[in-house]
Amino acid sequence: MAPNSVVITLERPENVSLIEANDSRGGLIFQEKQKAASPKQFTWVLLLKAHRVVACIPWLAMSLCTIFGSIKKRIASSDSREEEPTYRGKKMYKFIKAFLAISVVALIIEIIAYFKKWDLSLVHNPWEVQNLVQWSYMAWLSLRVDYIAPLIMTLSKSCIVLFMIQSLDRLVQCLGCFWIKYKKLKPVIEGEPYDIEDGSSYPMVLVQIPMCNEREVYEQSIAAVCQLNWPKDRLLVQVLDDSDDELLQNLIRDEVLSWKEKGVNIIYRHRFIRTGYKAGNLKSAMACDYVKDYEFVAIFDADFQPNPDFLKLSIPHFKNNPEIGLVQTRWSFVNKDENLLTRLQNINLCFHFEVEQQVNGVFLNFFGFNGTAGVWRIKALEDSGGWLERTTVEDMDIAVRAHLKGWKFIYLNDVRVLCELPESYEAYKKQQHRWHSGPMQLFRLCLPDIITSKISVWKKANLIFLFFLLRKLILPFYSFTLFCIILPLTMFIPEAELPAWLGSAYEWVVTKKTGRASESDLLSLAEREQKTLNEEKIQRRLSESGLEMLGKLKEENEKVPIVKKKNRIYKPELALAFLLLTAATRSLLSAHGIHFYYLLFQGLSFLVVGLDLIGEQVS
Repeated sequence: MAPNSVVITLERPENVSLIEANDSRGGLIFQEKQKAASPKQFTWVLLLKAHRVVACIPWLAMSLCTIFGSIKKRIASSDSREEEPTYRGKKMYKFIKAFLAISVVALIIEIIAYFKKWDLSLVHNPWEVQNLVQWSYMAWLSLRVDYIAPLIMTLSKSCIVLFMIQSLDRLVQCLGCFWIKYKKLKPVIEGEPYDIEDGSSYPMVLVQIPMCNEREVYEQSIAAVCQLNWPKDRLLVQVLDDSDDELLQNLIRDEVLSWKEKGVNIIYRHRFIRTGYKAGNLKSAMACDYVKDYEFVAIFDADFQPNPDFLKLSIPHFKNNPEIGLVQTRWSFVNKDENLLTRLQNINLCFHFEVEQQVNGVFLNFFGFNGTAGVWRIKALEDSGGWLERTTVEDMDIAVRAHLKGWKFIYLNDVRVLCELPESYEAYKKQQHRWHSGPMQLFRLCLPDIITSKISVWKKANLIFLFFLLRKLILPFYSFTLFCIILPLTMFIPEAELPAWLGSAYEWVVTKKTGRASESDLLSLAEREQKTLNEEKIQRRLSESGLEMLGKLKEENEKVPIVKKKNRIYKPELALAFLLLTAATRSLLSAHGIHFYYLLFQGLSFLVVGLDLIGEQVS
């Protein structure tokens, strides 16, 4: 036996897959015992995989047929009439179309290069390239490495920094909300409540209902406000109608008269010159001589339906708190489960009220006025300069100016007012455009006043950097830029790598309402005296103007045909959907699994929106 050899005894050699031995030079020799699979087992594995693939084919085919059938049906039944897009909208649409065309061409070249297995990164001499396609591909590689990738990397890093800042802000707000829940913090009414037997102890309250062509909801909003539980001699309701439809004006005026006959102190106001939109309407109403007799003003948009105890839950918070200028309540939605769009809006707005408004109200005593379902101290409005017509976000404007004057705000998360959410994507787009275009215009107007105001440096920083820049500008900018532009670009520019953890308006438009009633509304209406139709209400007065209005109403009903509502096709959303799906296809070639799934579902989401499927009712 050799001096360097070792004798190894194996008791059960069939279970050993590794044998260790010393060679003559003292080294280790590792030999792996590999078990060879039998042909029968290999055949069964292949058959099992083939069975799974074949079983998926009918499901995929059926799904594709369903999707394309739905798309074809939607395009055929869509409304061909398109609203004239704005100049900025046209530029964005052209940019997306150009981006999509370039992406499709790049994808085709990438697919050819992938299946041809081209590796042109080591080619330094262009004359070595075999054909024009390879030369184009090589030029594309050089262009994206030298010029495009550095730019994309810079933009992505900037957006990531903004993403981190915004995420930190959200985290702080969520922690503040948890702390409020844990400590059970909420506004408390100071002092004794108002004497029920002595009506004169109640303050004078003015209730305003601004509306403009709100045919579907004017009746239920007026009814809800007129049933507020407050001494009749201490309450005045102003119906501020800016409708340009003469027939609708007469209907609203008739509704006001019917409530006035029941003893409600209510006034109908109509402006002949409709300037300033909602801000101009409120400003005109506050200029009335009798307003000086009132201490507080509650504002409700035409689709809002306050509960009878609204004033008794909100007004007492002003008592013994002379520095309080605004009490804001929460919105509750009667149609939150109507379709997918309303469900998503409900989630977004619940976060806004539950977290943003509540945290800012408890810790800062300042937040943006929501424009409705709130009560203002009239002295605070006057001290802040009143309603101004310089922007479409007059609610945010007056809130900022009141904050600069030192007034404090209270948010009541437990007091809710029923309202409606936009059920169609078209109405939702108009509402969001107004909400997001106005703040930047307001920021330019308010910045000098913020800098020169007497509030603390911390409050100035909060207004400028958090309230305006971060939440009104940065959030919309970085989210669209990062997730809808930069991320698809990185699929075609693999040299511009994203971090692994990340990969893993100046016109007022009234939001369309449907006039849905809640369960409480139905109970309330059941208690009321049963109303007749509009024609019968007009006939009841038996006046010459009433008969004339009845004739106009009948003529109007005969002229207006019943048109079946059609869904629309939104071309910018569809173009962006195809762009994202193109980028998702490109990500498959790079084996970016997380990127692929994100871009796929993001593209499908825009496809659903572009085909106007998101606003359909869900059975």
